[in-house]
Amino acid sequence: MAEAHIDTRALDEAVTFTSQLIRIDTTNHGGGDGVERPAAEYVGERLSEAGLEPVFLEKAPDRTNVVARIEGTDPSADALLVHGHLDVVPARPDDWTVHPFSGEVRDGVVWGRGAIDMKNMDAMVLSVVRAWARAGVRPRRDIVLAFTADEEDSAEYGADYLTEKHAELFDGCTEGISESGAFTFHAGDGLRLYPVAAGERGTAWMRLTARGRAGHGSKVNRENAVSRLAAAVHRIGEYAWPVRLTPTVRAALIELSLAAGVEPPDLDAADFDVDALLERLGRSAALVAPTVRNSANPTMLNAGYKVNVIPEQATAQVDGRMLPGAEDEFTATMDRLTGPHVDWEFQHREVPLQAPVDAPAFAVLRESLEHFDPTARVVPYCMSGGTDAKQFSRLGIQGYGFSPLKLPEGFDYQAMFHGVDERVPVEALHFGVHVLDRALRAL
Repeated sequence: MAEAHIDTRALDEAVTFTSQLIRIDTTNHGGGDGVERPAAEYVGERLSEAGLEPVFLEKAPDRTNVVARIEGTDPSADALLVHGHLDVVPARPDDWTVHPFSGEVRDGVVWGRGAIDMKNMDAMVLSVVRAWARAGVRPRRDIVLAFTADEEDSAEYGADYLTEKHAELFDGCTEGISESGAFTFHAGDGLRLYPVAAGERGTAWMRLTARGRAGHGSKVNRENAVSRLAAAVHRIGEYAWPVRLTPTVRAALIELSLAAGVEPPDLDAADFDVDALLERLGRSAALVAPTVRNSANPTMLNAGYKVNVIPEQATAQVDGRMLPGAEDEFTATMDRLTGPHVDWEFQHREVPLQAPVDAPAFAVLRESLEHFDPTARVVPYCMSGGTDAKQFSRLGIQGYGFSPLKLPEGFDYQAMFHGVDERVPVEALHFGVHVLDRALRAL
């Protein structure tokens, strides 16, 4: 396949755009508190300079999304969605080595909130499409670009709004790519893996409410709401969820075993022990360990207003995650663990996802990475968390996590997500631009 002309300007722009987007504070505080408009306008200007016609869409003032379509050369081909979010999680400047919204480029590294999650991908996409415009390159299929608001909360003002009210902008899209995959994972002994996401656990954020009999703190009370809630939270926190292997995770276990030189297991054997296999996989086990089971982690507690008053109500919040095909089991388990005196409800729920790893699209993503890092191994994996791909799946779009970065040994990519001193190497961005160019033209 002929290479598009990714010139020095394109590589420089990926770095510049990452830095400049970081400087635009798009902190999402949750509950509708966020402002993406300045970043959306910045993205829109860069797209317009490339000859595209961006559309700006808002459910509420300043919660801005940007969508643009690149026309492909084959009108009969399905369209491809490339999406990235513009918002970031909060950051406390006092905790950081550099100011989190400085976008400082130091010693070959771009620093700041969003450097990994995910203004780097936004910048690389802008860089690629602008390089295409300069070189007169067109992809085979239409490509819809979506830069969204509110991914770091509920997506109510972003992908959820777009899919509910502006689905026509995504007509023809059958596949999509976005964040949290195609990064270098150093598995030890020189083995470099590139996990490409082909699934996500579903989101199940829950509110638990225990009710009881209010009373004086000095008297015995067998209907204490706090005690009832504490017991339920303890049961949830200590519960050992059963193993449930989805097709994506099964493929990951086989390919990781081969990459690690471990004899591929019989996953259907009666005595198969996934935890024993994970121990043998060493570092690479981290890619699959969170996704062989459902999970539920208590995260917030609230009860009472005075030490000598037993309240009639106590509440907790739990972050639950559900594997594809295990949603009914999850809800039945929560009914059992909460018990008769604690009610629970979903505060926010999104579906689990899985995309085929034997599809032509996955093969293209694999080849694009291996072309630029021939001695590495590309493996499928399932994300433990979630992305805007959940909302876009309502339109029949199968999502893959593919934000390519070639990272040096010792760079903990996953720790950068929502972490202190988030940063991305300049060379990683350059690699990503080359890989994205090749993949997007071949998909």
